[in-house]
Amino acid sequence: MTTIYLIRHAQAEGNLYRRCHSWHNGLLTQKGREQVKALEKRFEGVPFDAVYSSDLYRTMSTAGAIYRPRGLTLRVDPQLREIGAGVWEDVPWGQLLHDHRDSLTAFLRCDPAWRVEGSETHPQVRRRVRAAVERIAQAHPGQTVAVVSHGCAIRAGLSAWLELGEDEIGRLPLPDNTGVAKLEVTDGRVNVIYYNDSRHLPPPSAPPLVGVAGMEKNALRFSPLPLPQQRARYLAALEDCGLAPDGLEPNLQPSDSIVLALLGDTPVGLLHMDWAKEDARRTGWVSLLYVAPEFRSKRFGVQLLGHAVCTYRAMGRQFLRLQCPPGHERAEQFFLAHGFAPADGQPGVLETYIGLEL
Repeated sequence: MTTIYLIRHAQAEGNLYRRCHSWHNGLLTQKGREQVKALEKRFEGVPFDAVYSSDLYRTMSTAGAIYRPRGLTLRVDPQLREIGAGVWEDVPWGQLLHDHRDSLTAFLRCDPAWRVEGSETHPQVRRRVRAAVERIAQAHPGQTVAVVSHGCAIRAGLSAWLELGEDEIGRLPLPDNTGVAKLEVTDGRVNVIYYNDSRHLPPPSAPPLVGVAGMEKNALRFSPLPLPQQRARYLAALEDCGLAPDGLEPNLQPSDSIVLALLGDTPVGLLHMDWAKEDARRTGWVSLLYVAPEFRSKRFGVQLLGHAVCTYRAMGRQFLRLQCPPGHERAEQFFLAHGFAPADGQPGVLETYIGLEL
C-alpha cells in the first residue's frame, strides 16, 4: 500500500489579492508562510520517501515544509497544476464578476461545459490530476509520498476517486490552504481516508465568503479614471488623508496610471501608480493608495496593493516603493504587515521586494 498526503498550497497572493491566479505565478503571503510552518510541525516525525509539487511557486514553497527538513529533493510535475484559466489569468475576481457573471457562476459550480479562451475544463483537470497522482503512487509502491497541488485540481481529482460524476465535482468543498487529504493506494485502487483536514491551523475567526455572493461583498475591480475626473477625485482623496494643503496639485503625467477601485459599481478607493518614477532602478512607485473611510478595515486596501504588485511585476519591476503619509500610524502598520520595510536613507519611504523567488 502506498500512502499519499495530497495537500493544497498555503495562502498565496492570488488568494489575498482576490485575483484569478490559476497558472499565474505568485508568492506566498505572510499568513501563507505561517501556514507552512504549521504544516511542517504537523508532519514532524512522519517518514516521507518522496515529495512532489506542481511547478508553480506557491506549491513549491509549500512543499518546503516537508522536503527540506528531511533533506529530500523536490520533484516537480506540471501535471499537478491548477486548472488553467486562459484569458482569465491574473484578472481580479471582481472584474470577472462584473464582465462575465454567468460564466464565472458556471466556473464556481464546476460546470463541465465551462470554458474560456485558452482554458481547460473541469473534466480535463480531473483526468490530468487523477493520472498524475496515480502515476506517482505507482512509482512509489509501499512508500509514503507528499503531493502539493491546488484547490480546484485537488477537488477534481478527489471527485474521481470518490466516484462522483463529472457534473458533480462542485459537490465537494474547495480545500482550505494547506488542507490535507490522505489517500491509500492498493493495487491501483485509490481510497480517500480523509479530505481537507486542517487541524494544524487555528480555527478561522469568521466563515469565508465564497461563491458569487461572497465576491459581491469582497472582490474589487479596477477601472482607469477618466482624465476629467482625475484632478477632483485625486485632491479629494488627498484631503481626506490630511495631505492636501491649499493649492496642492497632483503631479499627473502621461506615464501615470490612476485607477478607481470599485465594489460592483460603488467607488471604494483610488490607486495612483507613477510608471516612470524609479523605472531605471526596476522599482515601481505608488504615489497614492487610498480607501474611503467607510470601506476601511474590510480588506480592500490589500487588493489595491495587490493590483500595484501585479501591475509592476508584469512590467519587470523587482521592488515596490511608496511614501507613507507622515503621522499616519495606521497606514504605516498596514504596509509593514504586508512586507514593507523602511528604505535605506529615505525617511518615510517604505519598500518591498516583488520579484518571484522561492
